[in-house]
Amino acid sequence: MGELFESTSLNGMRLANRFVRSATWEGLADQDGAVTPRLIEMMVELASGEVGLIISSHTFVSPEGQAGPGQLAAYADRFLPGLRDMVRAVHAAGGKIALQLAHGGCKANSELSGLEPIGPSAVEKNGRPTCRPAGREDIANVVFAFAQAAYRAKQAGFDAVQIHAAHGYLLSQFLAPAFNKRTDEYGGELENRARLLLKVVRGVRAAVGPEYPVLIKINSEDFLDEGMTGPEAVEVSGMLEKASIDAIEFSGGTMNSPEKFLPVRPGRLKTPKQEVYYRKAARLYEQKVTIPLILVGGIRSFGVAEELVRDGTADYVSMSRPLICEPGIVKRWREGDRRKAECVSDNACFAPALDGRGIYCVTMAKKRSKTSP
Repeated sequence: MGELFESTSLNGMRLANRFVRSATWEGLADQDGAVTPRLIEMMVELASGEVGLIISSHTFVSPEGQAGPGQLAAYADRFLPGLRDMVRAVHAAGGKIALQLAHGGCKANSELSGLEPIGPSAVEKNGRPTCRPAGREDIANVVFAFAQAAYRAKQAGFDAVQIHAAHGYLLSQFLAPAFNKRTDEYGGELENRARLLLKVVRGVRAAVGPEYPVLIKINSEDFLDEGMTGPEAVEVSGMLEKASIDAIEFSGGTMNSPEKFLPVRPGRLKTPKQEVYYRKAARLYEQKVTIPLILVGGIRSFGVAEELVRDGTADYVSMSRPLICEPGIVKRWREGDRRKAECVSDNACFAPALDGRGIYCVTMAKKRSKTSP
């Protein structure tokens, strides 16, 4: 049992409340992946809006792992000055910030990187290879890249790191038979499919030490034929608990999943009953795993968020699109204005990021322009 606005701790990281900003792709980094003033401004706005923990950007850990334009990078020391500036600005605004570490795998963008994507198994499109299976050296390099990026995050002053193993990116691809057709020790049974993920976790933990918060984001379900299932996600969560992870964020879906099960599902949530995409998986988690659960997906109402924490379904409430729409929603709720989030889940916020302007709520901007004199 808990309260939304009580202070909590994750492996020594003190958080003012139980609200988390779930990482997203903002499209606001420099062309080479460096921090920009606009990205810092976005993080500061979230901190000023009293988000308990900001998880910033899905940040690529090696050049071939870049998934999109304007994506933040942490694969070299040259990115440290900008990352430090972002952390200092968030701390000055009273916030806490974690760096999410990611690798696109077969979803990486070879046009941006100029490098061939790697994944668990080969992928072809129109008879041409678009992704090659990772060899032993590739796997060792991936583990090292995650560990080094985590070390840089700690050097830069981030309060925690989060490993991105959801949404059909590299670590998520290894977990799912839909993508992983391997017959070696990284394919077949779930224990084998989770092997790379656990190696990454151990590498990151060794790089940052035992007293630094290491979080992870995984799918509660892939919603795919031969995708990872809910019970498998809970089983993997148990493995992660034993491997020293401090908290797990449950999300779901991949870009290959049906539209209604995408990680960013379109469609307005009109009633509280329609909210919380992964409630069933969270309840299964609650029965089997003891480390804190961060729950994202379709949470739009204060009352729903409050119930999730009070009844023990989740320990932390995570939001992404609602905080793109209203960076100050947590502060608004704390001050007593408990109207539900303005976000209508139309995904229009991603269009400006795709054309280089960076992510923002198009719907809210239109509304403001109509009411301004």
